Formats: sequence, C-alpha cells, structure tokens
Amino acid sequence: MFGFLLLSSFIMLVPYLWMVLSSLKGNLEIIRSTDLLPHKVTFEGYKTVFQDAPFMHWLWNSIVTSTAITIVTVFTSALAGYIFAKFRFRGKQVLFIVILATMMIPTQILMIPSYLIIFKLGLINNLLALIIPSLISAFGIFLARQAIDELPYDLMESARMDGAGEFYTFLRIILPLVRPMLSALAIFTFMAAWNNYVWPLIVLNDTEKMTLPLALVFFNGAHVRNFNIIMSASVLVMIPVLVVFLIFQKQFIKGLSMTGFK
Repeated sequence: MFGFLLLSSFIMLVPYLWMVLSSLKGNLEIIRSTDLLPHKVTFEGYKTVFQDAPFMHWLWNSIVTSTAITIVTVFTSALAGYIFAKFRFRGKQVLFIVILATMMIPTQILMIPSYLIIFKLGLINNLLALIIPSLISAFGIFLARQAIDELPYDLMESARMDGAGEFYTFLRIILPLVRPMLSALAIFTFMAAWNNYVWPLIVLNDTEKMTLPLALVFFNGAHVRNFNIIMSASVLVMIPVLVVFLIFQKQFIKGLSMTGFK
C-alpha cells in the first residue's frame, strides 16, 4: 500500500517537476530536447517575466484580493456556522437547507446577475469587484456549522455565567477550538481566490488591475513560442499558494480529519 501511494504521489508530481525544470531551460532546449533535466541552467525566463511586464504589481493585486477574501470569508463562515449550530430560531433548518442548495447552482449562471450588480455599484475595473461577491461561502458556513456543532453547550453556558457576551464567547472560546477547521477553510478559500480566472477576466479591463491568472494568459499571448517564459511565470504563480499550504498544513490535515465527525 505504501509503495502504491508513493508511486501515485510521484506520478502526480511529475507535471510540476517538469514545469520547474523547464523554467530553468532555454526556449530552444525545451523545443529540441526531450530530456527532463536541463543541460544548461538559465534564469532568462524569470528575468523576462520581471522585465517585460509589471509582474510584481499583478502579484500584489492577487495577494490583496485573495487575502481579503480569505479573512472575511473565514470570519463570516465561522459566525454563521456558530449561529446555525448553537442558536434556536424559527426557520433555521429551512434557511440552512436553502444555503446548502446554493452550492448546487453552477457559478456560470451567477455571473450575469453578479456582473449587473457590480455594474450598478460602479465597481467595474475595480479590485473590489473581485472581493465583494466572494465574501460569503455556503461551503464555509456548512463546514463551520459541522465543526462548531460538536462543541458542548457547557462551554458557552459557563462563559455566559461569567458575564461574557455572545460575541466575546464567539471570539475567545469558539474560534480557538475550531482553529483546524478555520485553517482548512482558509486554504480552500485562498486557493479558489488565487486561481480565479473567469470572473477577473469579465470585470477587469486595465492591465494594471490584472491578477496573476490573467498574467499567465498575457505571457501566453505575448510569447507564444517562448515556453520557458510561460513556465517561469507559472512557477512564480504557484509559489504563494505552496507557501500558504506549508504554513497551515498541520492544521489543514487536522481540520479535514475532525470536521463532520462526532
């Protein structure tokens, strides 16, 4: 079993390894050679990425939008999950089912009404057009509700007896106990926001407002045959997501293993 998992992992990593090694080759070597390892290591692809385009500006746009979406989505999901898990009010089950039902609606169907709303708000060609529609996540609410529902009511009753308010109880007691779930949700949300391509393509027009997924298309169009430049840009786009995952990997795995189990 271990050998099978090791072989499967290696097969899955081969495209990423090929991408990294290709970014260290010259363009002619990529076209003519079939060897995986570069005969001569060169960083011309990375140099061209930084010189021919405002790559750092696009990187900053992606970091700002993805980070803002992740922070707000994690907070709103945890707050809504806390309410659905620990409060009783009329229509709670029906409302929760409606929220879950929105997960079955294809994203493409929501693009037209979302675009009309953003247009009415005057946010076309603005980074807020990427942030505002993504601040609430039905999947995040479901994940948070499942994790918080496992916490005993005695913790909240004890806090209330000590004079703690509901919001204080949520911040100081609930959130620390579901930190693994929040880490898992943060990684999912950050990756989805970071790799989002279609929506930024619709609402952003200026080159300076582009995010990194759009930047890859820019390099693909500007350098059709310069594969080393495309591979270099792809490696640079992948690095921030990899760093986020390495930072939260322990909490991420723990959150996936704990969430949804009594």
